[in-house]
Amino acid sequence: MRLVIQRVTRARVRVDGETVGEIGAGALLLLGVLEGDDEEVCDRLAARVARYRFFADETGRVNLSVLDLDHDAAFLVVSQFTLAADGKRGRRPSFDRAAPPALARPLVDRFVAALEGHGVRCATGRFGAHMEVELVNDGPVTLLLEELPRTRN
Repeated sequence: MRLVIQRVTRARVRVDGETVGEIGAGALLLLGVLEGDDEEVCDRLAARVARYRFFADETGRVNLSVLDLDHDAAFLVVSQFTLAADGKRGRRPSFDRAAPPALARPLVDRFVAALEGHGVRCATGRFGAHMEVELVNDGPVTLLLEELPRTRN
C-alpha cells in the first residue's frame, strides 16, 4: 500500500457536486492499494499512520500524532489507484501494480475501520467515483509512506 499524507486545516471531497466527505484540521490520506496487498498490510499501515508524528507540538516541532492532539483532528481517506503508477519508461504511466477493485475496495474499507479502531475520526471519499478533492495544506506537510507485504518463507 502507498499512502500520501497531506496535513490540512480543512479538506473535502465532492462527487457530482455533492460533498461526500469533509474534515477540519487533520490530514488528507490518499491511499493506493497495490497488487499483493492484504489485510495484514492494511492493519500495519493503519496502526503506523495513527501513531505517525507529523503534527506540530507547542514549540512548533513536528512531534505529535493525531492521537496526541487535544483538538478534534480527523483524517479524510480517499482511495487513489494512480498511486500505483509506474512511470519509469515511456510517456504514459503503467497501472499494472494497482490492485483490482474487488481487492482494493474491501482493503480501503478495512483501512478506515482500522484507523477508527485506533480512535481516529475518519471521513471518506467514494470508491471508484470521479472525485473533486479540495484541501488547504498546512505547512505544507506532505509525506509518503509505503507498507509492503512481508515475505513468507
